[in-house]
Amino acid sequence: MSNQAFPDIKSIPFEGPSSKNPLAFKHYNPSELIEGKSMKDWLRFSVVYWHTFRNSLSDPFGAGTAIRPWDDGTDSVENAKNRVRYAFEFTQKLGAPYYAFHDRDVAPEGKTLAESNKNLDAVVAVLKEEQQRTGIKLLWGTACLFANPRFLHGAATSPNADVYAYAAAQVKKAIEVTHELGGEGYTFWGGREGYSTLWNTDMKRELDHLARFLHMAVDYKKEIGFKGQFYIEPKPKEPTTHQYDSDTAACLNFLREYGLQDHFKMNLETNHATLAGHTMAHEIEVCLGANALGSIDANTGNELIGWDTDQFPTNLYLTTQIMLGVMKMGGLTTGGMNFDAKVRRESFEPIDLFYAHIGGMDAFARGLKIAAAIRKDGRIAEIVKNRYSSWDSGIGAEVEAGKASFASLEKHALSHPDPIQHTSGRQELIENIVNELI
Repeated sequence: MSNQAFPDIKSIPFEGPSSKNPLAFKHYNPSELIEGKSMKDWLRFSVVYWHTFRNSLSDPFGAGTAIRPWDDGTDSVENAKNRVRYAFEFTQKLGAPYYAFHDRDVAPEGKTLAESNKNLDAVVAVLKEEQQRTGIKLLWGTACLFANPRFLHGAATSPNADVYAYAAAQVKKAIEVTHELGGEGYTFWGGREGYSTLWNTDMKRELDHLARFLHMAVDYKKEIGFKGQFYIEPKPKEPTTHQYDSDTAACLNFLREYGLQDHFKMNLETNHATLAGHTMAHEIEVCLGANALGSIDANTGNELIGWDTDQFPTNLYLTTQIMLGVMKMGGLTTGGMNFDAKVRRESFEPIDLFYAHIGGMDAFARGLKIAAAIRKDGRIAEIVKNRYSSWDSGIGAEVEAGKASFASLEKHALSHPDPIQHTSGRQELIENIVNELI
């Protein structure tokens, strides 16, 4: 490549915890084995196209501050093609094996759907070239069904059937290009699939339309032979008052109600869990219980601020809890740790993108190592096992085996008139053990 956005930066090396080099990994060593699997395979890092290469760092109170030398200030197809090459330069030097994109991130929207598709095809050709050149793969693709004013009332839940049809055509194309690029998944995020007020909303009708939309997507996936995993990304609000994919439990209930549960897994995001009033650990546990954890958007939010700040993850307690969940299921397969995060408005220089991603990757590498240490140590697992030991035999085992009834439970209760809590929750001890291992 004749021109580079980061000519002074070589591939980011692993230098270990004692290194003071800000452009080196202290903990992420891709080939290091953790429980028999390499860090690279456990973590499956992905760089997002939208925040990393398209975000101007604007906010509701001011224009963008980002300095991005790979952009010429136009929304042309030629500029979009050039941007792809710089994006892959960054991702390759960072050492991330994957990237992810929205259709409108990588290619400009045209005046018509046909023109938009033509623009996308032109840029996809360059994406394919860069994937072949670098070996970087597409983690998942998606369609932007929330930015254009046509989607102001929603896309798959729009009260306008023409908008619904346009959204379907856009998703059809996005699935096609994801398939063409060998994407390992495809994500549905309902950014405006919800309502601002129930006074003007027919909720049942909108949910029926959304389900029909997703069934058609499943049908088309089969028709073209796309083997990638479909994901739904929960989020409760912002920009709507209430979004139908508000949290994992709501998504799972929707999928079960409409017979879609076999076709979708969750793409969880920490900041969205926070906005839903949950922890990321809670959302992961709900997913694990339903065998529905597919991928993770690796970010965090400021708990003092009630919107989606999309910050890079640096909290080791957070990354440890996430990796405990991932390790419990044996690791992600089609999904990965996708950095759906943006640098702060004040961090406007291109090099800040490296600092941010290096920090996030090191934080997850440490979380992985700490999670492995917790599993090897075994004390927390033993506390949990002991807490539920009454279910391993006797009346507890009968309940779990489906052999108990209200009558048998009543008989048991009459012979045990004053049940005694036989074991402490040991919360403080568990927290001490975590701190010890961190």
